Amino acid sequence: MPAFPTDPARRQWRGTVLLTSALLLALLPVRSGTPEGPHLEEVLARDFLSVHTRNTPTTYYEGRQGPTGFEYELVRRFANHLGVSLTLDADHHIQGVLDAVREEGDLGAAALPLDPTLEGLLFSRPIMLLQPLLVYRRDLHPPETIAELDGLEIGTLRGSGADRVLRELQTEHPELSWKESVALEVADLLGQVARGNLDAAVVFEHQFRLNRLFFPEVEDGFTLGKPLSLAWAFPAGRGLGLVNAANRFLDDLRRDGELDALVASYFGHDDYLEYVGARIFIQQARERLPHYAELFREAARNTRFDWKLLAAVGYQESHWDPKATSPTGVRGLMMLTNATSGDLGVDNRLDPAQSIHGGARYLRELKNRLPESITDEDRLYMAMAAYNVGLGHLYDARRITEQRGGDPDQWRDVRESLPLLQERKWHSQTRHGYARGGEPVIYVRNIRRYYEILAYLDRSQEQFHELNARLPDGDDSDVFQLVPPNT
Repeated sequence: MPAFPTDPARRQWRGTVLLTSALLLALLPVRSGTPEGPHLEEVLARDFLSVHTRNTPTTYYEGRQGPTGFEYELVRRFANHLGVSLTLDADHHIQGVLDAVREEGDLGAAALPLDPTLEGLLFSRPIMLLQPLLVYRRDLHPPETIAELDGLEIGTLRGSGADRVLRELQTEHPELSWKESVALEVADLLGQVARGNLDAAVVFEHQFRLNRLFFPEVEDGFTLGKPLSLAWAFPAGRGLGLVNAANRFLDDLRRDGELDALVASYFGHDDYLEYVGARIFIQQARERLPHYAELFREAARNTRFDWKLLAAVGYQESHWDPKATSPTGVRGLMMLTNATSGDLGVDNRLDPAQSIHGGARYLRELKNRLPESITDEDRLYMAMAAYNVGLGHLYDARRITEQRGGDPDQWRDVRESLPLLQERKWHSQTRHGYARGGEPVIYVRNIRRYYEILAYLDRSQEQFHELNARLPDGDDSDVFQLVPPNT
């Protein structure tokens, strides 16, 4: 069963519900009749906005190019809008964010569900919708109704809003029972399901979409209840000045289409690796990669690359098989050609150490040879594409990009031109002629996905060990609190 069913009726229904709800939520009025208060003036006077958040893929985390995440991007833009700097405290879980906002912070941006019943807090207009989703371990019989959850170990995060939906459902289905945690995050929860400590979990749909490649053992079940609203939290009692400023800022983003574009950028893309591919990749990352990880690290130190990026290239080339050979004669773990091997001084392409070090040096050489006008990730992606299709064909695609009015220094434009090298209309005008130009586009796309998974596994390894250490002999009483049936 695919992670997100492709049934057109279901997909259209979900889209219609979310769009309709979003339009209605956007029209909610800002609270009026309350003095603006000193809060906004305080922020402007001290020249910084203090934001409390959570360190998760959907909120804020340190990426390869620095801080990133959907809510980080929003609050960064809001701070810029106010003309102040941004200070961020991400050392929180959900309740910690709410407590910090009440006591000291300006704003909480942490995938918080809008809940006007919470004391001491005010909320912004809704930013996006949060649809609760039941996910389950792949080896179970797929549950399709709430009644089929009876007897399953289900977990969720307290205060996330998903727990509120479960409590509402329990009034109609009193036999419903689950466990709640204040100490875990979504990735931890999905890890519990994947490892068999839980049978199922309730998270939000966009959270699962962003995490599902890392947990191919976890499957999409069915949605629960009505969508909630993600919003920012502000301290009550300091007036509505900052709240109203945030609402105006969000209204402008929505009206200009920037908010929808940001949501689509972080949560709306399709995952390019299907479950089967991701499951095989993670399995081989655990079984094969340890034999070569130190070689990748050593090569990375010598060539100033992230070792996980080199490992991702190696997997895309050979699935970490040191004896791999293609019909065209490229061989070894990094699949070097005979000519390239000679240039690099690699005399045995089937030797893993020589292949990995040679491939890393070749990628560095390609990156160094690109024009200085190509910078940052665009430079890396084009070097990776050249590793696959050759530098000459990449230059041809850059020239086609210019002819078509695009920017030859931007990967997003060059990747649109590369497949045109397969069409006579275009390749007949180039210096190097025909190339299977669609392949480097897929090649770079896959490596980026493999890198994301390796980065996640590397980042989470210590966290998972710590969590497992807290669960001796299956005792999870310090992590979860049981919500019993209401009977």
